[in-house]
Amino acid sequence: ALGLVILLLAGDVLVKGAVNLALRLGIPARIFSLTVVAFGTSAPELLISIDAVLSDQSGLAVGNVVGSNTANILMVLGVPALISTLDTTQCDARRSYIFMILGSFLFIGLCFTAPLEWWHGIVLLGALAFVLYDQFRSARRHRRANAANAEDDDDEEVEGADPELPAWRIGLYLLLGIVGLPLGADLLVEGASDIAREFNISDAAIGLSLVAIGTSLPELATTVVAAWRKQADVAIGNVIGSNMFNLLAIMGATALVSPIEVASEFLRLDFWIMLAASFVLAPFVFFKWQMGRVWGAAFSITYVTYLVMVLA
Repeated sequence: ALGLVILLLAGDVLVKGAVNLALRLGIPARIFSLTVVAFGTSAPELLISIDAVLSDQSGLAVGNVVGSNTANILMVLGVPALISTLDTTQCDARRSYIFMILGSFLFIGLCFTAPLEWWHGIVLLGALAFVLYDQFRSARRHRRANAANAEDDDDEEVEGADPELPAWRIGLYLLLGIVGLPLGADLLVEGASDIAREFNISDAAIGLSLVAIGTSLPELATTVVAAWRKQADVAIGNVIGSNMFNLLAIMGATALVSPIEVASEFLRLDFWIMLAASFVLAPFVFFKWQMGRVWGAAFSITYVTYLVMVLA
């Protein structure tokens, strides 16, 4: 309960800090959510995955990331859509979405050569470096365009953005969000994992279900707040960015620490469910479909069905 409260509060201040810093730097909120916000909300997965492989629980590490990516789309976008329709008409995440799909294929392909070792980690981290460099170039182009069209630029009013917000308060919001999210997730996941082990559930099943849900709660908290503030670009950008960080940064860094065994059940089912969930986002990214309550219900029901399959 304490972990959940911390997650909700940290998600609120992180979105507020990210939007205002993006405004101050002249960077689109979408790009900032793909980097700093995504890294902050993916921190629990990183800590848990490294701890899992050092404890000889590779199933928990892989299940944590794969389950989190599936939960990020079906649960993290489904629940906010039930609360408030996500208006994607002004959200341009096509390039980042393509990178996420390519990163998914890269990760799955490497897993067929498992165990994942140090050179797998270098490949994944190299792909992440390329994505971050591309986002940096995109941010620079956006800033130059804003400078060139400063007289004609009519910036859209973004709820939660305050041009007068002091720099120290923006920094405090970001710090509290990035520190609070992994702290809250750690408290919640620790309790959930202890309960699961009482029922003799496997490490892989724990990773795919309870731990994945727990470590996706930062994304859920951030996305619910973003949806409530009518910031669909932050919501979708956070999910896409977090999924890329999970596959490229978390698995890459974890593979450098210790070899990661990949169980055959991941190769048979769970990877492909994660990939299918990723492709479900395509109409919303490319054709600007509105993500309303019907889609939110469909996403949520699909995710609950998947959880039942995993625990069964």
